Amino acid sequence: MMNEKLIFSGIYLCSVLIASISQILLKTSANKTYNSKIKEYMNPRVITAYGLFLASSFITVIAYRHVPLSMGAILESMGYLFVTVLGVFFLKETVKGKKLAGLFLIILGVMIYSF
Repeated sequence: MMNEKLIFSGIYLCSVLIASISQILLKTSANKTYNSKIKEYMNPRVITAYGLFLASSFITVIAYRHVPLSMGAILESMGYLFVTVLGVFFLKETVKGKKLAGLFLIILGVMIYSF
């Protein structure tokens, strides 16, 4: 039972990672200029991002069959960490003091809840 909960918690975290990747794709698309409004919303990055959001939603539903609702909210907060790390690597964003402190608190909260 505990092993199953751990596996589905990992699946849930994969869902959060997929949603975070989707957010990065949307941000890279928003940073570009397009000739028309249609091209802003109907381009490969945006379509892929929304497809990933849909996949993430389905994976989350599957994971919630074995992950308690209270734990899901805690695992979802890891999205802040994933988006920050992906932003640093792919968007060349910088992370400074307050944001680092916030990320540390999120990780600490997840660890405390897990034990």
